[in-house]
Amino acid sequence: MWLKLFFLLLYFLVLFVLARFFEAIVWYETGIFATQLVDPVALSFKKLKTILECRGLGYSGLPEKKDVRELVEKSGDLMEGELYSALKEEEAAESVSSTNFSGEMHFYELVEDTKDGIWLVQVIANDRSPLVGKIHWEKMVKKVSRFGIRTGTFNCSSDPRYCRRRGWVRSTLIMSVPQTSTSKGKVMLKEYSGRKIEVEHIFKWITAHAASRIKTIYNAEHLKEEWNKSDQYWVKIYLFANLDQPPAFFSALSIKFTGRVEFIFVNVENWDNKSYMTDIGVYNMPSYILRTPEGIYRYGNHTGEFISLQAMDSFLRSLQPEVNDLFVLSLVLVNLMAWMDLFITQGATIKRFVVLISTLGTYNSLLIISWLPVLGFLQLPYLDSFYEYSLKLLRYSNTTTLASWVRADWMFYSSHPALFLSTYLGHGLLIDYFEKKRRRNNNNDEVNANNLEWLSSLWDWYTSYLFHPIASFQNFPVESDWDEDPDLFLERLAFPDLWLHPLIPTDYIKNLPMWRFKCLGVQSEEEISEGSQDIENDSDSESTDTFSSEKEVFEDKQSIVHNSPGRASLCDAEACSCANKYCQTSPYERKGRSYGSYNTNEDMEPDWLTWPADMLHCTECVVCLENFENGCLLMGLPCGHVFHQNCIVMWLAGGRHCCPVCRWPSYKKKQPYAQHQPLSNDVPS
Repeated sequence: MWLKLFFLLLYFLVLFVLARFFEAIVWYETGIFATQLVDPVALSFKKLKTILECRGLGYSGLPEKKDVRELVEKSGDLMEGELYSALKEEEAAESVSSTNFSGEMHFYELVEDTKDGIWLVQVIANDRSPLVGKIHWEKMVKKVSRFGIRTGTFNCSSDPRYCRRRGWVRSTLIMSVPQTSTSKGKVMLKEYSGRKIEVEHIFKWITAHAASRIKTIYNAEHLKEEWNKSDQYWVKIYLFANLDQPPAFFSALSIKFTGRVEFIFVNVENWDNKSYMTDIGVYNMPSYILRTPEGIYRYGNHTGEFISLQAMDSFLRSLQPEVNDLFVLSLVLVNLMAWMDLFITQGATIKRFVVLISTLGTYNSLLIISWLPVLGFLQLPYLDSFYEYSLKLLRYSNTTTLASWVRADWMFYSSHPALFLSTYLGHGLLIDYFEKKRRRNNNNDEVNANNLEWLSSLWDWYTSYLFHPIASFQNFPVESDWDEDPDLFLERLAFPDLWLHPLIPTDYIKNLPMWRFKCLGVQSEEEISEGSQDIENDSDSESTDTFSSEKEVFEDKQSIVHNSPGRASLCDAEACSCANKYCQTSPYERKGRSYGSYNTNEDMEPDWLTWPADMLHCTECVVCLENFENGCLLMGLPCGHVFHQNCIVMWLAGGRHCCPVCRWPSYKKKQPYAQHQPLSNDVPS
């Protein structure tokens, strides 16, 4: 998980650097930046009208270019980035669709139950023609969709009873807007009563109703009173402009952020004394001023802060987010991080997608489960101060220059989804290349595995874990209660065939104790002390040599089973003259009967201090019938018998999950000896 999080943060860093690179290219070719102001005089009449349409200002009564240019200047400064976005949005608006309502419940669910948006619905009465023709309606849909206004058509022939109850006996236009200024309040429906059925007149009717919900100030005394008033709103945004009514995007945002941000329009058209505006820090007209408990922020002075719906919407969402905004953000980040598994996982293609689906399901489930207590936590009445401090921290961080760059990049990549997806794919392919190279350097065979091999191993794993629970004991030789669990025994009784052909996982082998065989008198005192320290670490499963040997054995386990020529000793260390047949019957007694004999040749004997406490002392492997040599890697079973590590791994991997000497199950923990019991001399034939 942390690796995927690191790669995701690295990808965001790449996007940030790439955006700065694009800005540098544009500046090199044209000599302009996105934040550079545009002189409206240099623009064509068509581009000026496009800017007014994006801001939501009517120009039907302004036939001359000079009047249109003055209206653009009155609504706010124009930047290169806003001009580019407006022209691109003009092209993208061709594919806007409208909703066709099927009946009362569909209409209620989408229109009357929507608390933070505006709907424009054309009602077509029975046996009547629509009020707005098809061509004009398409233009209307295109125009209002810029401001988040959703459109639809309700044909009374699909539900005539509902139309009669509503009083829709003739074709008309219905507009739904929130009735109150509180979040999730009631919705009221308004019917168009104008005589002129034209796009501009209908749009003026919509913007007039939307602007009526915004508090409007007409004089300095009212402004002073409102400026010094403290109420429920922590965030207020003021528009100081010489306009008859606020732009449509400003009105649409006031409905979208109902209950979170208060929108106030200050009409300075007929003001004689503007000294108070100078006192509060307003020097230019028009000005968008954000007032928070932390101070005053002038919108439009940083990167990406355009006079448009999308730019101001992302700005206000970062300052005053809803819980749903945070959830959607976390959902996007979690899924982007989960998709990194497609490139990090190596091996067969089917394996990649299986791991990806598993990761997506796991991450999304954990995300939803983790959000449930958070939602309950936020409902507690004692967390108001925590909520306020969290919002204060967001306001401090999101009014910085770095935050403005991030918002600008977000708008840029959201308007160019192909660029976003291609950079993500390229970043993933680079991760896949370096990960594959790293694993090949580590001689990892799973990189070259094909789909058939992986599916075969997956089926083996599935059948093994389906019919038999994991038989390993955690951190051997720690005590466990697995012996008292009768599930395996009952399962064998229920399936007699499985009793004859056990399918026991071999993962318990990695928990068996391993150490190296040492002899006294062969090494110097310093080497013996160093070897004792290494062996103690081996007995605690912390030795580096032990883990590397484990890894080699288990990676090549299958090849050993199929390719081994016979039972031969694989120890390759130097010979030790002390490796004779000697054994003590118990770790608690040094004398007794043995299943091997001891004959000293040069008065040298094994270093028993390095052996685990519950292992029986011996010098011969009964699997290969060879003596232990100095430096051999040994492995012990739960019963206490000791063998060459490679010999016993081959024995166990071949399906014989028991001790070659006493037949005690190799996966089952054995209780320590209460009294010494001599071992049998019998060796398996």
